[in-house]
Amino acid sequence: MQEFNENDKMLHLVQTNHNLLPVIHRFGIRLGFGNRKVGELCSEYQVNTAFFLAIVNTFHHKHSFPEERLLSFSPLLIVDYLRKTHDYYIHSSLPQIEVLIHRLLQSTPVQNSEMKMIGTFYLAYKKKLLKHIEEEEKVVFPYVEKLVLQPETVEDRSFDINFEKKHEHVDLELDDLKNLILKYMVPEYDALVCNKLMDEIYSFEKDIREHSRMEDVILIPQVVHLLKTAK
Repeated sequence: MQEFNENDKMLHLVQTNHNLLPVIHRFGIRLGFGNRKVGELCSEYQVNTAFFLAIVNTFHHKHSFPEERLLSFSPLLIVDYLRKTHDYYIHSSLPQIEVLIHRLLQSTPVQNSEMKMIGTFYLAYKKKLLKHIEEEEKVVFPYVEKLVLQPETVEDRSFDINFEKKHEHVDLELDDLKNLILKYMVPEYDALVCNKLMDEIYSFEKDIREHSRMEDVILIPQVVHLLKTAK
């Protein structure tokens, strides 16, 4: 399995897999790559090149998750990336899906009862996800940062940082949303809008699973290790 490396041109990454573009943007790297290499652009934008490559290769290869490599990075890098991913969900993924659901439902003059549930179901899902994100942003991430930077000041060493069950619910509810659309849409809908919506949902589902795995498999063990070594 060939991986991208620091000597590859950034343009090559996007031309090979355009789905990497949102991930690249999370690192603050903007278009106008020219012929510059990954290492050059990471240096220019003050991005850790090894961490950047670990993330983009994880997204590029469906079955790749370099657990040992990711565990070697500072939890501060992991938290910073997770924060940027949250920002992408809040300001891009979730609003885009909501707009497309509205457009899809508006394109169907006659709606059955199941179809009417789609918008309501999505808004409930969005509310639950945003609450989960807020908890991580206000409680979990500051705790991790304090544990790294000022371990001697951390009094609560029984902190519950187990996200796994909540992440399972997130995945299951996305499946429910997809099934509502796939099973119960009436034939008189805008096919272009529907296709775009399903692309967005499947892309978001893949992204959030990678996000969950980063927390469950990388961040949690790092925190457990820090708690043990800080005693």
